[in-house]
This record gives sequence, structure tokens and C-alpha cells, in this order.
Amino acid sequence: MNKVYSKIESITGNVITVRAEDIRYGDLAEVDTEFGVSLAEVNRLAGDIVSLQVFAGGRGISTGDTVRFLGHPMEVSFSENLMGRVFNGSAKPRDGGPELHEHLITIGGPSVNPAERIVPRKMIRTGIPMIDMFNTLVVSQKLPIFSISGEPYNELLARIAMQAEVDVIILGGMGLKFDDYLYFKDTLENGGALSRTVMFIHTASDPTVECLMVPDMALAVAEQFALQKKDVLVLLTDMTSFADAMKEIAVSQEQVPSNRGYPGDLYSQLAARYEKAVDFETAGSITILGVTTMPGDDVTHPVPDNTGYITEGQYYLRGGRIEPFGSLSRLKQMVNGKTRKDHRAIMDGMIKLYSYYKDTLEKKSMGFMMTPWDGKLLKYGERFEKEMMDLSVNIPLERALDLGWEILADCFNPEETGLRTELINEFWPEKQ
Repeated sequence: MNKVYSKIESITGNVITVRAEDIRYGDLAEVDTEFGVSLAEVNRLAGDIVSLQVFAGGRGISTGDTVRFLGHPMEVSFSENLMGRVFNGSAKPRDGGPELHEHLITIGGPSVNPAERIVPRKMIRTGIPMIDMFNTLVVSQKLPIFSISGEPYNELLARIAMQAEVDVIILGGMGLKFDDYLYFKDTLENGGALSRTVMFIHTASDPTVECLMVPDMALAVAEQFALQKKDVLVLLTDMTSFADAMKEIAVSQEQVPSNRGYPGDLYSQLAARYEKAVDFETAGSITILGVTTMPGDDVTHPVPDNTGYITEGQYYLRGGRIEPFGSLSRLKQMVNGKTRKDHRAIMDGMIKLYSYYKDTLEKKSMGFMMTPWDGKLLKYGERFEKEMMDLSVNIPLERALDLGWEILADCFNPEETGLRTELINEFWPEKQ
């Protein structure tokens, strides 16, 4: 039964307090004001003093307003009708479509029992050589995309959403500019991928507390699709906005801050979301890619620093490209030995030669004399960056492997590549 209270003890910013009993942490309530009804969430319990974070803010609320506890946490509807829809951080339609009320599921539940998980063993093809060929994305993997503001990380996510070989895409946007939201919507619609996509979007002008709901709603829906034997890719942008929302609410609650003002449970909060990644033996899977912007390109910032301990590698986005040296997929060896027998060898060989190219660039900039070998490396590096690293390149893995051999054959003699003789004999392109 819903409990109704007609006296608010205090109003501090967006937080109100009431005296109530038998209330649970995380439960929702409705605050009935003269301007309408606003949702609020219980975020602190101290005896019979209950603190609630009001979604729409504390402006317009008076101590005589009514608070009605709903008796349950935030819920989201789950059905096939979610496909192609866009919702906000309160699970309300943002696309002008009808509200969905059937099959409500609670968000923010526990992670899957490890005993129900299986070892990752399948790759997710994206058509991006720097992912498929050099740092393969694996089903049920959890990977961040470390970036700085201004890099095309949302463009990268949109392209992955359009091209990833999965059944369902769930996009969780946090603190997005309205233009970024429209970009995702228009790109996926024009690319024909919106029909297999569900979007939960919190923009920078929306209530802060809704930002915290977005990953939990996205992952709760992802779990239900996975149980229906579907492979789901969850794209989250930007987890730093999520952490900043946590910090803002912690400050309003006068919590003792930790590193750089973030709450002390930052690691646990991030891990609770990333650990939702799973591959079921008898059902589908959840794979998570989450953008983490690094203020000042500082990887020791609390958000990327904590994220690195939770996830299984990372993609570094620098200069509009996925950086080959900082990027790492720790699970790639689970699959790239099963794609084509030259995959691992050419992957390692090309990255090694690219590192030599970087050394040669430094020598050139310092005015050292260039040798014929340096000339080959310069030619190789330019082709590698243009034909492999450029994010506009869109080719399947097998074509990327063939292209790698073509670039090597154009720049080097076979014995200069360091690749095994049996692979050279089988894959080295013949001179035209």
C-alpha cells in the first residue's frame, strides 16, 4: 500500500526530508506540488528521517506538499515494443511515442552469478580495422573508450552501433548535448539501425538524478534481451558525466568527499555497472562499451583510473584515431587465433613496424640523416595511418588482413617484415 505524508521536514537544494517508517533505500516517491507531480528517489535513511532526491529539483516545493511513497524502486517497461524507441532518464518517451507500462522490471539489480557465465569465445565484428584486426572486441567484454573532449567518440559509437554484428543495440546517453542526441538518432535512423536500437538519453539540461538512472535502465533492458537468447551491445556515453552526477548529489548530501571530490564508493558504483557484462551458456550475451572522457587528458583522474581496474583493456581515442599503443583488448587472444591463421602474426608484425616508423619520425624531426630503411618505414607509416587507422575505413576483417599484406608487400621485402616463412609463402601478394 502506498504511504502518503503531508509534511516535509526540510528542503535543501534538490533534497527533501520527511519522517517516515518502513521505507527502503532506492524507493520512488511522488511529490505533489502546486506545479504538478515530481518523482523523487530515497537516497538516505537515518532512523525515521528519509532523504529524497527530487528529479525536477527543489524549486516550487513547500513544506506543506504531499509525499507519496510508491513502494518500489525505479522500473522500466520491457517488451519488443522498445525497439526503435527513445526514452529519458525517467523512462518517459522522448520521441513523442506512447508510454509503455507492460512487463515492468526493476533496474539496478545484482550482477549475474559467475557460475552462470561462460568464457568469452566469440568476436563482435565492427568493420573498423583498428578494432577487428588489432584489438578485437569480444562478446561479453567490458571496455572503456578513453578520450578527451573534442574527439569524435560519439561518432565512433554511432558507427559501431550501425555496423556491429549483434542482435540489439542499447544506447545510454548521459549529459549529452541536444545536438549529440539528434546526431545519434539521425545517424542510426538513416543507417537503418534504429529498428534494432533502444535509446535512453539524458541531456545536460535534464535533472541530474536522471543521469544516474540511464546506465541501470539500459543494462536492465539488456539483461532481459540477453535472456531471450539475443546478443546485446550496450553503448554508454559518457561515464564521466555519470560520475560527475554522483559527485553533485553527494555534495548536496554533505557526504565526506574522496579523491577530487568524488564519493568514496566511486569504484563500486562503476563496477556495479560494468560487471553486468555476461555471456550465458544457454542464452544470449551483454557486451559493454563505455566512453570515459579524461579531463585534461589525465589518465590518473579518478574516473578513468578506477575504470582501468574494472574493465578488460581500453581503447584510446587520440587525434581522431584509435591509438594502437595505448589501446588493449585483453580478451582478443580468445578469438583472433580462430579467425584466420595469419591474424595474430600480421597484427603483431604491423604494430612492431609502426613503432619503428614512430622512431623514424622522431629522427627526421631532429634532422638526422635518413637511410633507405627509414624511407621504407616512412612510406609504411603513412599508408598504415591512412588505410588502417583512419576511422572512415570500413572493411571486413578478412579484407583488412589482405590489405595488411598488400601494404607490407608495397613497402618491404618479405625478409624485412619478421613474419614466419610459411605465412609469407601463403599470403604474400604476388607482384602485379
